[in-house]
Amino acid sequence: MAGPRNSITDIDGLRVGHSHDPDARTGVTVILPDRMVTASVDVRGGGPGTRETDALQPERLVGGLNALVLSGGSVYGLGAADAVAGMLGAEGRGYALIPSPGVPVSPIVPSAILYDLANGGNKGWGDTPPYARLGREALAHAKGEGGTDVGLGRTGAGYGAQAGAWPGGLGTASFVTPEGITVGAIVAVNAFGSPYIPGTKCFWAWPFEMDGEFGGVRPDGGETAHGFPDDTKLGPVRAAGGAQNSAGVAKPGANTTICAVATDAALSTADCKRLAIMAQDGLSRAIRPAHAPVDGDTVFALSTGARDLPEPRALSLSVLGNHAADCLARAIARGVHAANGA
Repeated sequence: MAGPRNSITDIDGLRVGHSHDPDARTGVTVILPDRMVTASVDVRGGGPGTRETDALQPERLVGGLNALVLSGGSVYGLGAADAVAGMLGAEGRGYALIPSPGVPVSPIVPSAILYDLANGGNKGWGDTPPYARLGREALAHAKGEGGTDVGLGRTGAGYGAQAGAWPGGLGTASFVTPEGITVGAIVAVNAFGSPYIPGTKCFWAWPFEMDGEFGGVRPDGGETAHGFPDDTKLGPVRAAGGAQNSAGVAKPGANTTICAVATDAALSTADCKRLAIMAQDGLSRAIRPAHAPVDGDTVFALSTGARDLPEPRALSLSVLGNHAADCLARAIARGVHAANGA
């Protein structure tokens, strides 16, 4: 079953904050643990934009994070994580191999960005992009009273996003296993591929829907998948004029789906890496195509470590990874569903 909020914040110790700029049509989302948590990352898209992902690989020293930033703005959006790191460092939150008086800690704030520069918003910011401000605002939101209520649709990093030919957005979902382990996902959907079965309003993720969370439309429920080539099942893909043309089709290169999955199960950095790898299947279940050369698809995985993972660990991690992929597929559909006026 889904958690009480159907959100990544169903995992105790995780908070989420958003900020957006309506004029620039862009935004930032911050995932804030209450302490440093174990983490890793898997990057599958051909055009990623990331920060501090090397620090999350199992063979590296740190293998954890103090906060995670998802941002619009392409390369400019990476500045949001700089601002978040500065604020956390000022609070004394960060990594120190050998703590020493007078030596600042190093906040570990990985980030991934999506491309929303061609969505029609005012990007005339000169040498002062808004992302440092948006990062500070999103962090403040995460710390505030609304930090456990994750919005859906046109908010945060999903504010200016596109999902194929349709508005993209910010989505989240959760699942609680029979053993009481919680897994959750959060995603900013700005995909080149389509979240819908072409010719219908049915999501590719429909088999994983819980309690009508993204509309309850089924491929046999009065709508038929038709009008797209039998050899691809993808529908028309063309590039012309802006993020989408007058026919409402996506522009290759203006893409990327950036995500995080999290659990309260106690995982190592290597386990988190495997969880991120398996969670990538959620993109494939919800978006066609995914992991394209023009996408920057990136999945982070976080573990708060509050619950033991049952033995045998390899089997339990396999099951958990499948739940994470399903949660991510549901989060994608929920975000797009909300962004399209649901």
